[in-house]
Amino acid sequence: MNRLWIVQRADREYVDYLSRVTGISPVVARILINRQLKTPDAVRNFMGAGLGGLPDPFELRGVKEAVEIINRAKSSGRTVLVHGDYDVDGISSTSIMVEALRRYGLQTGYFIPNRFDHGYGFHAAGVERALQAGAGLIITTDCGITAFETAELAAQKGLEVIITDHHEPTRDEEGNPLLPACGALINPKLHPGETELSGAGVAFKLAQALLGEDALACLDLAALGTLADLVPLSEENRIIAKTGMELIEKSGRPSLLALKEIAGCLGKPMGARSVCFALIPRLNAPGRIDDASFGVRFLLLPEQAAALEAARELDRINKERQRLEEAVHVQARAAVEREGFDGAIVASGEGWHKGVLGIVAARLSERHMRPSAVLTVEGDMAKGSARSIPQFDLYDGLSELKDMLVGFGGHRQAAGLRLKAGSVEDFRRAFSGLVRQRVSEFRATLKIDAEVTLKELSPNLVKELARLEPYGSGNPEPLLGAKRLQVLNARVVGKGHLKMKLREEKGHFPVDAIGFDMAGSLKQLEECAAVDAVFTPVMNEWEGGKTLQLNLKGIRPSAP
Repeated sequence: MNRLWIVQRADREYVDYLSRVTGISPVVARILINRQLKTPDAVRNFMGAGLGGLPDPFELRGVKEAVEIINRAKSSGRTVLVHGDYDVDGISSTSIMVEALRRYGLQTGYFIPNRFDHGYGFHAAGVERALQAGAGLIITTDCGITAFETAELAAQKGLEVIITDHHEPTRDEEGNPLLPACGALINPKLHPGETELSGAGVAFKLAQALLGEDALACLDLAALGTLADLVPLSEENRIIAKTGMELIEKSGRPSLLALKEIAGCLGKPMGARSVCFALIPRLNAPGRIDDASFGVRFLLLPEQAAALEAARELDRINKERQRLEEAVHVQARAAVEREGFDGAIVASGEGWHKGVLGIVAARLSERHMRPSAVLTVEGDMAKGSARSIPQFDLYDGLSELKDMLVGFGGHRQAAGLRLKAGSVEDFRRAFSGLVRQRVSEFRATLKIDAEVTLKELSPNLVKELARLEPYGSGNPEPLLGAKRLQVLNARVVGKGHLKMKLREEKGHFPVDAIGFDMAGSLKQLEECAAVDAVFTPVMNEWEGGKTLQLNLKGIRPSAP
C-alpha cells in the first residue's frame, strides 16, 4: 500500500532542555513532545506511571450514589445480579464486579446475554434472570446507557438498578444526553474531561470505591478490558494497563496462568501485543460463536487444574472461530471485488455467521483504508458490525444516518447496526456519500515520531523505549526514521521477509534490519543508491546473543 509518511518535528532547543531536566534521551524527549507530553512533570508522570497516580474513585460521578445503594443492599441481605456484555471488555468488567461484590460480602450472580438469542445490551431477559435468582439489585457493566425500557421494567418489578457503562448515550437535537431512570449511573462519557475508561475500567473504579486497596487484585482483569476495547492508553488507562499487565505476567490468577500456558506465553514477558494477540482472542471466542458466560466462569475459577481444562476448551473454540471468520472473509472479499466500493465498504450476504462480522469488517477496513460494514441478511433484516479508519468518526456518521437504521450503537471506530434488508443498497450509497464528504485522503499514514541517525541507536535506547509501554490506542509503538541509508546484502528470508544491513553514507557501522512481509520491495531497493527507512529498534535474541535490529515498517528510495 502506498502510504503517506509524516515526520513530526520538535524544537531542538526544547528537546535538549526536556532531555536534560528529566534525564531521558533526546530521542525519547522528541517522541514525548510530539505526543503532547511537553512539561517535565507530564514526562515524569508518564514514564513513572504507577498506582499512586490512580485518582480517587469517588471523583468519578455516580460512584458515591452507587456505593450507597450497594451498602443498603448489603444491610438488607439482598442478592445482586451483575449484567454484562459478551465481548472481552464485557466479561472482564463482569468478573471484576462479581469478584468485588463477593469480597464485599454480597450474594452475587451474573448474567451475560447471548449474542444470538438476546443481542447486545440490557434487555428484559436480564430482568427475568434477576427475578429468577431472587435478586433485588441489578448492576450493569459495559452496557445499559440506552436501556430506557428495561430500566423502567426493572423498576416496575421492584428491582433497583445501577448502570455502569462507557458507551455513547442517546442525545436530543441539542446534544443533551437522554438517560434511563435508575438508582445510580456511572459513565465517563457524560462528563467531558474525564478519562475515557473502558467498561472494565469503570467497573474497577466502583470496585476500588468498595474495597480500597484490595481492589488492586482486579487490575489484571481491568487491563484485559482496557486493551481489548482500544481506549486511549493515557492517564488512568495507562496505569490500569501497565500495572495490570504486570499482574498478568506474574500470573497469580489461575485462569490467566492457564491461558498463558495454552497460548505458549508461559515464562515470557507479557507486552500489550502478547495480551492482544494471544490472550484476548481466546477470551473473545465464546462470545462470538457460543456462550460468553463461559468466559466469566473461566476468569473466576479458583483452581489451576480446572482452569487448565477450561483454557484448552477456549483454545478449541477459538480455532473454530478462526475457521468461521476465514469463511466469511473469503465471501465478503469476493462481494467487495464484485461490487466495488467508493467512499465506504458495505458487504452483505445471507447466513454469514454474526459472531465474526466485526473481525471481517476490521480486516476489510485495514486492507482498503475505508470504513467498512459487514452485514448478514436474515429474512427481512440485515444485522452486522462496522469498523472505521482514524479519519472518520463512525458513531457520529451512523448518527447522521439513523433514520435509515433500525438500531445502532458503539464508538468512534467500532459499531453494531441493524437495518431492513431492503435498505442495504440505500445505506451503502448514503454511507459512502457521507464518508466522501468527510474524508479527503484515504491513504494510510506512517507517523514518524522522531528523525534519527543510526549513531543515536543503542541497546540503552531500546531499554528506554520499553518504558513507554504499554502500546496501544493513543500510545502507538514509536516509529523512528532515518534518511539516505545504504543497503547492504538485501535478501529474502523465511516466508516473504526482507533482511538486510543498513549503513549511513558516511560509513557508520551497519545495523541489521528486517521487514516482515516486505519481500516485494527487494527489486526496488536493488535499483536505488540510497533509501529512507521507518523502523522500531529492538534487541534481537539469537543463539544466546543479543544484537541491535531495526524492525522495518516502511522503506523507500531516497529523494535525489
